[in-house]
Amino acid sequence: MFPLLFSEFEFAGLRLKNRITMAPLYLGYAGEGGKVSVLLLDHYRLMAQSGAALVVVENASVDHPGGSGAHRMIRADIDESLEGLAQLAETIKEQGARATLQINHAGRFAAAAEPVAPSPVETFGQRPRALAREEIQTLVEKFAAAALRVKQAGFDLVELHGGTGYLLSQFVSPRSNQREDDYGGSLDNRMKFPLEVVAAVKAVVGDFPVGYRFLAEEWLPDGLKLAESVVFAQALAAAGVAYLSVMGGTYESFFLPEILERSKQPGYMVELAAAIKKEVGVPVITAGRIDTGTLAEGILAQEQADLIGLARVLWADPQWPEKVRQGREQEIIHCKPGCDACTQLVMKGRPALCVGWPKAKLREWKAKLTPEEDLM
Repeated sequence: MFPLLFSEFEFAGLRLKNRITMAPLYLGYAGEGGKVSVLLLDHYRLMAQSGAALVVVENASVDHPGGSGAHRMIRADIDESLEGLAQLAETIKEQGARATLQINHAGRFAAAAEPVAPSPVETFGQRPRALAREEIQTLVEKFAAAALRVKQAGFDLVELHGGTGYLLSQFVSPRSNQREDDYGGSLDNRMKFPLEVVAAVKAVVGDFPVGYRFLAEEWLPDGLKLAESVVFAQALAAAGVAYLSVMGGTYESFFLPEILERSKQPGYMVELAAAIKKEVGVPVITAGRIDTGTLAEGILAQEQADLIGLARVLWADPQWPEKVRQGREQEIIHCKPGCDACTQLVMKGRPALCVGWPKAKLREWKAKLTPEEDLM
C-alpha cells in the first residue's frame, strides 16, 4: 500500500528510508532563552519514532535576541548552545531518522525592541529599522557561523529558513524590500542577500548538505508572486542547495479570511511546490495539510513533489506513518481545520498542545512541564 510514499529516496549523499519528512513547526518547547529542554527532546524523540525519514527541527536563531522570533526559540548563535544541539541531533538520529536543524533570522517579525529589516516597512503597527550595508554582511557571517555549529552538533544537514516572511524572504519580497541600493529594486538585487548567505554557508560547511525553506507566494496583492519566485528557485538550485521546501504565506497573510479558508483544504500548498518542481532539478518538499496516504501518494505519483512534509499532521498523531502504512487511516487523530488552539498558545508565549490528543496523552504531556512552563 502506497509504494511511492514508503519507498527510499536519496539526495545530497543522504539516503532516506521513505518520502515522509517532518516539516518545521514552532511549538515553544525550548526553554526560556532558547535552551534545549527536556520537553523539546521528548517532542523530537517522538517525532523521530514516528517513522518519518527526515525530521526538521524548527527555527534556531542566528542572532539572539535581535533575530529571534520568540523567547523560546532555539539558539544557534553561540558556541554555548552546541552541547544542547548535539543532544538534540543525537536524540533524533537514535530513532533512525535523519536530523536537520533550520536556522533563521526573523527580521521585522523578531521579538525585539528594535526589529531590523531590508526597509522600514510597517508591520502590525511597528516600523523596523532598515539594515545598514555593513550589518547585512555581518548577518551573512552569522548565518554561516550558525550553520557550522549545526554541522559540529552532528546534524545530517542544515536548512536555511527563507519562508514565512522572515528575513531571507523579506529581502526577496517587493513588499518588504524597498531599498534603493544594490540589495533592492530588481529581482536580481533582491535575491542578492539570500544568495550571499547560501554561498557563505556552503563555503564554511563544505559538502554538508544545505536545504532551503522556500517562500513561493506571499498571498498578498503587493507581495512576492510565483513568476519571480520561480526565478529565485532556479538561482538557489544553481547555487547548490540540497532541496527546496516550498510553502506559501506570511504572518501578514496567514490570518486573512480567504487564506484561512484555503488552509482548511487538504494539500493547499501543493500547487506551489508543483510549479517550482517543474523549473528546478533539485528535490522539492511540499506540505500543507497532507492528511491522508492517498493524497500523499497521489502527489508523488503526479510528480508534484519528491517528498511529503508533515507538520501539525504528524504532531497531532505521531503514529500517522504507521497507521497509513498498515491501512489503519480511520484511526488517525487529525488536526482539525479551523482549530487554532496551538497557535493561540504559541502567540501567548506558552508551549503548545493539541486539543485533539486523547486525555491520557494530555495528562502525560502536562506532567512533563516544569513549573515555569506550566502556564495552562
